[in-house]
Amino acid sequence: MKRSSIASLLSTVSLALIASSAHAVTEMTGNTDGGAFFRIVVPDAWNGDLVIWNHGFSLSPIGPVSDLGPLAALQLSEGYAVAASSYQQFGWALFKTKNDMQNMYSVFKANFGEPNQVFLNGASLGGIVTAQLIENAHIGNVVGAYPICGALAGSRNWDAGIDIRLVYDAICANTPAAFIDGGGTGLPAPGFPTYVIPPGSSPLDNEVTMALKINACMGILTPPDFRTPQQQANLVAFLTETDLPGSFILTDMGFALFGLSDLIWNRAKLDGKQGMGNIGVTYDIPAIDASIERVATNPGAANRLGRNYTPSGAVGNVKIVSLHTDQDGLVIVENESDYAEVVPASNLTTAIVVEGAPSHCGFTDAEVVSGWESLRGWVAGQPQPTAASVQGTCQFLAAGGAGVPVPGPCRIDPSYVIDDMDGRVPPR
Repeated sequence: MKRSSIASLLSTVSLALIASSAHAVTEMTGNTDGGAFFRIVVPDAWNGDLVIWNHGFSLSPIGPVSDLGPLAALQLSEGYAVAASSYQQFGWALFKTKNDMQNMYSVFKANFGEPNQVFLNGASLGGIVTAQLIENAHIGNVVGAYPICGALAGSRNWDAGIDIRLVYDAICANTPAAFIDGGGTGLPAPGFPTYVIPPGSSPLDNEVTMALKINACMGILTPPDFRTPQQQANLVAFLTETDLPGSFILTDMGFALFGLSDLIWNRAKLDGKQGMGNIGVTYDIPAIDASIERVATNPGAANRLGRNYTPSGAVGNVKIVSLHTDQDGLVIVENESDYAEVVPASNLTTAIVVEGAPSHCGFTDAEVVSGWESLRGWVAGQPQPTAASVQGTCQFLAAGGAGVPVPGPCRIDPSYVIDDMDGRVPPR
């Protein structure tokens, strides 16, 4: 099992080509001064605009860029240049992503000139990177942004991360074989990737060891009929307290162990200081609330984490369409309510896809394309789209109205009401 599968925030959307791929392009790859990799593709029939793709969370070593996003083929066929940079940090990379994109943008300008307009597109972690770039990066004339399944509440997602970690400890204290050292820091120093969860022999064993320990506590790898009563009770308590789908336990625990420990112990991030805690939080289950470890927040580290990054809403004239699924088990849909609280309504259209089973970024091709085309139209002077109009565009595309049917279905619910983040992640 690859490390990148832990808490991977990369969109799994695979967009079928709806336009000919036989367009000539110029492609550049390389490294920037910060050590990140970049890839730039410019069609011969370039329309003068640039799309920057921001990828998701990964704990894999930094490497060359292979992914330009699920819409790259369509965007290139429409005349846009498309560029992407890796992040010079793995995990929560927001401490350096602004520099990564500025460096890549400088390469683009030096070789192709200043774009007329810049569009930002990102998934999951790439959604909060997109929000950061809108507000702070100053990379040309940014006119539109399209975050999908974005972690748009920013660093507040780490409140959820430490809750998951500490709730696990409280519930699984009755199962010695489930013990994982580290508590509120995820793992002990030096954290991911150096620290190995006993009895593993290398960092690559961490996933297997984690899964076996969680299974000892909750029986998640055991057929339900063969779980012990204690495992079943632990599982119910964990799901009740965290409000997570059962299919996401391993993914979210990976985030709360490996991602959290890297964030805290990495010297270029929080440098061993506790940037999040749970003092004053009231947990739903009284027994958990009474027994859970209480971890104090270091104010300086919390401030640094907030700066890297929590959106302020200072988006200027940038037009933003944001797409999310309602049952996302990793980047919860309530991220959208936090973002909508700070971004002016005249700048932001949010559309929620109602899915039959939990997923992370589980959109259909037609849903993803409809959000992009709605943003393009808005930037070009059409009225601000609504969730209803994005759904209508999706149905038009799925029915073949653009000439080639785009795979659906279309599940955007214009009446969907996004709950407040405080109801899902207790404030502190």
